[in-house]
Amino acid sequence: MKIGEIAAKTNLSESTLRYYEKKGLLKVDRDKNGRRLYKVSDIEWIKFIRRLKETGMLIKDIRHYSELRYLGSSTMPERLKILEIHRKYVLEQQLKWTEYLHNLDDKIKFYQQSIQNDIRPPFLS
Repeated sequence: MKIGEIAAKTNLSESTLRYYEKKGLLKVDRDKNGRRLYKVSDIEWIKFIRRLKETGMLIKDIRHYSELRYLGSSTMPERLKILEIHRKYVLEQQLKWTEYLHNLDDKIKFYQQSIQNDIRPPFLS
C-alpha cells in the first residue's frame, strides 16, 4: 500500500506517518523508486503507536518499544514490562481525570440549582 492508502486506513496524515518513520517508530519498505510500501500488518501497528501516543507515552519510549518489537519474540518480556508501566500511568491519569470530572459535575450541579432556585451567591465561582 502507498502512504495515501495507509493514511486513509489509519486516519493519520501522511506527514504523521513520515514523522513516525523518521522517529524510528515504524519501519517501512521502499520500492525501486524509493516510494514507501506499507503492508497490511502495518495498519494495526500504526494504530497501536497512535494509542500509545494518545495515552501519554513519550516518543522515546514508543521508539524503544518499537525497536524491541522489530527484534522479535525474544524481547516480549521487556515489552510486557514497558506496557505494564504504561498501563499504571494511564490508570493514574484516568483517576486524575475522573476527579476533575467530578469537580466539574459538582460545579454544574451548583449552577443548575442556583439558577433553578434563583439564588445568586455574593461571590463568583
